[in-house]
Amino acid sequence: MKKNSWLTRSIFGIGLTSLFSDMGHEMATAILPMFIVTIGGTAAPLGLIEGVADASSSFVKLWMGHYSDRIEKRKPIAVIGYVITAIKGLFAFTTSWYQVLIIRAAAWMGRGARGPVRDAMMADMLEPATYGRAFGFHTAMDTLGAVLGPAIALALVGVLSFRQIFLISFIPGLASVGCFAFLVKEKKRKPDGQAGFWKNLKGLPLNFKLFVFSAGIFGLGNFAHTLLILRATQILTPQYGKTAAVSMAVGLYTLHNILYAGFAYPAGILSEKLGKRTLLGAGYLLFALMCLGFILEPPKLWAMVILFILAGIYIALVDSMERALAGDLLPQHLRGTGYGFLATVNGIGDFVSSFAVGLLWSRISPAAGFVYSGILTFIGAVLLFMIRNRK
Repeated sequence: MKKNSWLTRSIFGIGLTSLFSDMGHEMATAILPMFIVTIGGTAAPLGLIEGVADASSSFVKLWMGHYSDRIEKRKPIAVIGYVITAIKGLFAFTTSWYQVLIIRAAAWMGRGARGPVRDAMMADMLEPATYGRAFGFHTAMDTLGAVLGPAIALALVGVLSFRQIFLISFIPGLASVGCFAFLVKEKKRKPDGQAGFWKNLKGLPLNFKLFVFSAGIFGLGNFAHTLLILRATQILTPQYGKTAAVSMAVGLYTLHNILYAGFAYPAGILSEKLGKRTLLGAGYLLFALMCLGFILEPPKLWAMVILFILAGIYIALVDSMERALAGDLLPQHLRGTGYGFLATVNGIGDFVSSFAVGLLWSRISPAAGFVYSGILTFIGAVLLFMIRNRK
């Protein structure tokens, strides 16, 4: 396959879908920490909300991935997932963090249903040689939406209420549904209608299971980045004041997403020379380095800029390379199950990490949460490099 032949209408359509979906998601996410505070929440409820949302989607990811292997078409599952994900705009009608938790969990179940199915569809459409750049392109489009979302939220903070901004986030969410429904054409394949759930799990290749184990250890420390927004706000408030600190934190998150988008596709191309495992391990190590910076808690804006740059680069590497490497390791008839398994392990890790960091933050100190995360993500990197050298 020619290097430029991977960018078909369907691959572009999937990228455009993710752009709009993440735009709506990040509009809501950027202001969620501050909104939680206005309705009586703290770091602990925020960590719980993020963790429960990830956990609620975990088994949906696994089951839907497996189910998509058994049926003829994956696309209807993905479309329904994008529809459910768009309900985050209902945050506008909440009056307590418990209600936010319920809506966030429901939206993430939709996200859980669509993610592994979409990734399996992409792998079905592509040749292995182009996985790196194709998944890098998708991550870049996804993250371009994540740049535009907080930028729109930042422009609207102080002009509109948080609740009005949540309502506006419905628009790109619905646009994402239309893009996937009308632009993406699924590649025909033979469904594995007789395969059982446990049989498919057991049949996943050993190398893939070892890779998922290292990714799972990393995931136990890889907390939700809304906590970075909250911590930056807290660190910067004494020097700059609450209002300015909030704007700076949202701006830093926007910078984080710009780098996330900007590095994803070049990382995919670079992986063809350096290898997907090498870049993925580098991403794990960058996260640990970022945690070290937050442990030191430098109260300067320039230091926050550096830490959010590290966060943006690491997530570009991790999001692109985990999915591309999974594509290399999975046979076609187990792609849905395999991507679902990887997403479920990541979701469980996200639940544990976000809840643990929020709890350590509230009970001991913010630094304690970052120490926990830094240690686990470093161990994940070491395990990944050990597995790579395994014969």
